[in-house]
Amino acid sequence: MTTLGGFKTITDTLSRDDKLMPVLFIGHGSPMNGIENNEFSNYWKKLANEIPEPSAVLVISAHWLTRGTHVTAMDNPKTIHDFGGFPRELFEVQYPAPGDPLLAKETAELILSTNVGLDHDWGLDHGTWTIVRHMYPDAHIPVLQLSIDYHKPASYHYALASELAQLRKKRVLIIGSGNMIHNLRMVDWKNMEVDNYGFDWAHEINAKFKEKILNKEHPDLIDYKKLGPAANYAIPTPDHYYPLIYSLGLQQDKEDVDIFNDKYVGGSLSMTSVRIGK
Repeated sequence: MTTLGGFKTITDTLSRDDKLMPVLFIGHGSPMNGIENNEFSNYWKKLANEIPEPSAVLVISAHWLTRGTHVTAMDNPKTIHDFGGFPRELFEVQYPAPGDPLLAKETAELILSTNVGLDHDWGLDHGTWTIVRHMYPDAHIPVLQLSIDYHKPASYHYALASELAQLRKKRVLIIGSGNMIHNLRMVDWKNMEVDNYGFDWAHEINAKFKEKILNKEHPDLIDYKKLGPAANYAIPTPDHYYPLIYSLGLQQDKEDVDIFNDKYVGGSLSMTSVRIGK
């Protein structure tokens, strides 16, 4: 655990830009979005052109669940194909973005609430590379992942996220990657190709999520199980929801919030995404 003195030393070394880097929560959806040019991936490309080019990207992906918190700290993170049943073309994708061991160490030391492990085994899972390869196809920007301690509640993740705020002053783009509504057991596979097809309960909870995000009613979103039966359908397990909590935990007072890619897939999935800050 870093001392407060050590924390001050680290934060004093970070560049102090007046403008904070935006924060994103991106509904990543199917791994196929990583190789398809569709309305979702095209918006990710558009985002990259609208925001400042980051010095690095830090992703909290729904697909790296651990005991304890870890950050990738290798020079060259591997591309992880953590899925099955998709075309060979998807498995052949490599996204050779560099890592940044020094930034990983700084990130770990910024977090005072827990010890953060420096990981040299994971890499970039599909919650990360399917998005970032559209945003930065040249793979020239360092990309790191921060794991989700799956044994902790939403309130823990919200508080931990706030400790990463200094990275925004260093032009680090922080992305939470998951899906607000993610119930694979209830997917209507026969209607996967129907545009913007969502069950009634999905429409109900998505409207509630958006209202509370726009009004910064974060306590209600942290205690999401009290939002009614529709929330339980939307979040049968919190793995894809926790990345949203990280993004919200980084929001500063009076920062603008925009909703994008606000569409449903297969009845029980949503691609609804959030941009915090400009």
